[in-house]
Amino acid sequence: MTRLRLKTKITAGVLFLFMMLMLVSILGYYYLSRVNQGARAILQDNYESVEYAKNMLKALEKNPVDQQTFLNNLKKQEENITEKGERMVTERIRRHFSDSVPASEIRNDIYTIMELNMNAIVRKHQHTKDTADKALLYIAVISGICFLLGVTFVYNFPGYIANPIHELTEGIKGIAQKKYEQRLYFKSEDEFGELATAFNTMAEKLNEYEHSNLARIVFEKKRAEAVISSLKDATIGIDDKGTILFANAEALQLLSMEEKDVVGWSAATLAKQNDLLHYLLNKQDNGPVKIVTNGRESFYTRETLDIHHDNAKIGYVIILKNITTYKEIDIAKTHFIATISHELKTPLAATDLSLQLLEDERTGNLSTEQKELLDSIRQDNRRMIRMVGELLDFSRVESGNIQLQIQSVAPQNIIQYALDTVQKQADSRNIHIHTTIPPDVPHVSADAEKSAWVLVNLLTNAIRYSTPGADVELTVELTETDTLSFSVQDHGRGIAPAFRSKVFERFFQVPGMEDTRGSGLGLAIAREIIEAQGGIIDVESEPGRGSRFWFVLPLAAGH
Repeated sequence: MTRLRLKTKITAGVLFLFMMLMLVSILGYYYLSRVNQGARAILQDNYESVEYAKNMLKALEKNPVDQQTFLNNLKKQEENITEKGERMVTERIRRHFSDSVPASEIRNDIYTIMELNMNAIVRKHQHTKDTADKALLYIAVISGICFLLGVTFVYNFPGYIANPIHELTEGIKGIAQKKYEQRLYFKSEDEFGELATAFNTMAEKLNEYEHSNLARIVFEKKRAEAVISSLKDATIGIDDKGTILFANAEALQLLSMEEKDVVGWSAATLAKQNDLLHYLLNKQDNGPVKIVTNGRESFYTRETLDIHHDNAKIGYVIILKNITTYKEIDIAKTHFIATISHELKTPLAATDLSLQLLEDERTGNLSTEQKELLDSIRQDNRRMIRMVGELLDFSRVESGNIQLQIQSVAPQNIIQYALDTVQKQADSRNIHIHTTIPPDVPHVSADAEKSAWVLVNLLTNAIRYSTPGADVELTVELTETDTLSFSVQDHGRGIAPAFRSKVFERFFQVPGMEDTRGSGLGLAIAREIIEAQGGIIDVESEPGRGSRFWFVLPLAAGH
């Protein structure tokens, strides 16, 4: 049995309506033509004969008789004989007129012709009316049938198309919601039937796949959750839309929130209510974070890992590592250094005083060898005093106990203090310090003593690593960023690019330098001091061309 396709059904339905419309049109045209022909026959066959008869009567009534008019109309009547008996009466009229029969007899014959045609008009009119009534009946019946069939077609056919599409749409929505038990049941054997079969097969396969993988997926999900929960580090996962996917127990404890109030919620929305989450989402640096939990301070470092899939970022993970133990050790180390440095400073100062007393001739004269030995001891003692001082400064900076007296300071004061401090050391090595400072230089907002200490440190290094008799340039200039720059340029060996970024690290000393008696803390302390005042410190250097250390300080208000 041949199955009708949907396209064939639609074509057949439209063709059926078209044929019904054509049938009504043909019937209407046929009966209207018949009525038109009947009306034309009445006008041509009978009405004109009545008109000729009337004209002949008028011609007879004239005195004398208008023979020409009478004969003309009689001739036309002879050419328009259409009714039974009309020819005989017409011939009698011509014979009587030719024989000069009395006009009364001729009138009677004319009246006979008029009567025949009038009766014919009535008869033909009735026939035409019957034809028109029949046409109206047929057209009304056929139009009614077409209307009923058309209404039935219009009412049922759209549903025949729309209902399966609606059911298919609902079925697809169900599949999208993982309701794989959805099925379509179409009785037709056309494209909709095939579509239902294909849909049901797809739903069945998806149902089988879902149930076959559901247990494994649930197992893997639980295992992943167990792994995340067992992590000692606080871990928060966020997708590319900013929704929190997971947070382990450690993270929930730090956030002081429950899992149901975190997982599945927008991270940006929760950050408005949680300061720690706001910090983790918006803070860019990875420095230690102090978090107070259960009345105890803990320190964490933040690490952000991007998650990629198919070369696209699908989210990221925030990991907080507890470094409280290391921080406590670091604090203890700082306190230890400060304590030891403080304890060493007193005997070293006493030793330095004793050396000065030994040099005094009132305590006795020293031999040349004793003076050389005393001078060597003094240099070592002062180096130790300097190192202890740096260790103390470093411990204060690291512990956050450094006190800064920020005020408006004239740059000339900082420079003069630094020059006075290093001048003796420069003279001992025949180093010439050339100072360049513009007139009317504005004041800076800084701690004069600490800033001068930084400048002394830079000048001391420049003198130490310059060859005897060399020049050192100290330059002060206004920058484009409304800050004041202090730079120290020497012409020593310079610093290799590999070590340039490390010179400000703690205890770092450039390898290969002849004078390595320093502690490696001076530049680290200088950086902490300058940055604490809102400034920047850096170095520019090329091997064989010397080094240029510089720092900038913000201008004082009103300058």
